[in-house]
Amino acid sequence: MTRVLVPVAVLEGGSVSPGLISLLGAVDVTVLGYHVLPEQTPPDQARLQFGERATSALEDISQEFAAAGGAADHRLVFTHDREQTIERVTDEVDADAFAVPGTTGDVDRVLVSLSGDVDADRILSFVGALVGDRDIGVTLFLAAGAGTPGDGAADAAASESPAPGGDADDGADARLAAAADRLRERGVDVDTATAAEGSPFDALIDAVPGHDAVVMGERAPSFRSFVFGEESERVAAASVGPVLVVRDRRADDESDEDAAASAADDTAPAADE
Repeated sequence: MTRVLVPVAVLEGGSVSPGLISLLGAVDVTVLGYHVLPEQTPPDQARLQFGERATSALEDISQEFAAAGGAADHRLVFTHDREQTIERVTDEVDADAFAVPGTTGDVDRVLVSLSGDVDADRILSFVGALVGDRDIGVTLFLAAGAGTPGDGAADAAASESPAPGGDADDGADARLAAAADRLRERGVDVDTATAAEGSPFDALIDAVPGHDAVVMGERAPSFRSFVFGEESERVAAASVGPVLVVRDRRADDESDEDAAASAADDTAPAADE
């Protein structure tokens, strides 16, 4: 089952909007309640002082997610490093994506960025599981100047029909068309959009209006500044709602393939001299 980690600043009044809870109703959720401590404050001391109140709030949020349809659990962490904690717990619960909660009402349309060296195959699989057969539209977006989507089914399909003259815009359109066809096969309502000029981050921000949530890969251009707040003013100005960041598992997949190949070699009968 697809799982999403939802971090919440649990002692700072952090909450999750009803729109995001509804959007994640088709997947399982782990709610990560975190509180960033001053460097000199021991986590154990903070847990003794605030743990009961924080846990109660997390239980309430988890119940809201469970009522939306998927399985939900929660974890509480007192930390000195928010980013490191999110990355660590995402690994521990084997989440396919994590959320930057944002604020939104009903989610009618989702912007899905395939810009940069992202794991396009997993992004498309995630979006298919997230949307399912619900009446939620998807816009697949690619900033052509940011490179092409990572290896995956969309790239393979696009390579069968090379773009005339090798034009970058035509190549981006071909890849988006292949990706859109993959989602349409699952019954998803899909549009596509490209941007040929400007920085990938600016292009993504320009594409946000008209969408209620964003899905992007963790190796996308300006990923860390977008997700962890360095560009917070520009993001707020664009009225960005929730952002779902899909993890890049290509290195893990390659390791699994290498291990399987090695095991096959070990068990194969030795050839005659």
